[in-house]
Amino acid sequence: MSKLYIVPTPIGNLEDMTLRAIRILKEVDLILAEDTRTSGKLLKHFEIGTHMHSHHMHNEHKTIENLISRLKAGETIALISDAGTPAISDPGFLLTRACVENGITVECLPGATAFVPALVNSGLPNDKFIFEGFLPDKKGKQTRYLALAEETRTMILYVSPHKLVKTLAEFITYFGENRPICVSRELSKLHEENVRGTVREVLTHFENKPPKGEIVVVVGGKIVTKENKKQSE
Repeated sequence: MSKLYIVPTPIGNLEDMTLRAIRILKEVDLILAEDTRTSGKLLKHFEIGTHMHSHHMHNEHKTIENLISRLKAGETIALISDAGTPAISDPGFLLTRACVENGITVECLPGATAFVPALVNSGLPNDKFIFEGFLPDKKGKQTRYLALAEETRTMILYVSPHKLVKTLAEFITYFGENRPICVSRELSKLHEENVRGTVREVLTHFENKPPKGEIVVVVGGKIVTKENKKQSE
């Protein structure tokens, strides 16, 4: 029976791979991988011999029609990304939407994703939050910052290591230097680091210690007081 499986893969520690994920990847007819070289190492580690095709942001528009045809013909396909859950700041949405539109079953397995542990271990409120992913590079960036400056929920962002210091400096401009923040780096890996404090304190830390690896930034929302509530009315 045709089905698209969305299969999370470890964000660093291979022990986070689930037994169900391994079974599904062994049973499907085809695995779609963001980078077949990266995923090839994962499949080899778990002795998964299923054939792979490349499926990434540069070719996903061109391959969807063929993939839908294969699924309609009865094949089962698993979609994985280099790390974490596909479609979360990675390819996956377009194919998932196409399957839904064509009445093809989509099943997403629970599993690894970077922003959840970053949020939980930040110490910031997590009853309500927003996931922003990567901010725009140029166009629309200021507009986005101005909107986020008024956001009262905890905010989660992905930031490239070479942009972190600049991004934290921008936070000071739009959020103020005393806004609470947590920068999580290399989650689940040997050198995992969680740096908590004000934006100014965290910026100072990374100015003295240039960051490496995958980074998730969790920012406290704007605290609404009677004074600033009155000013906004």
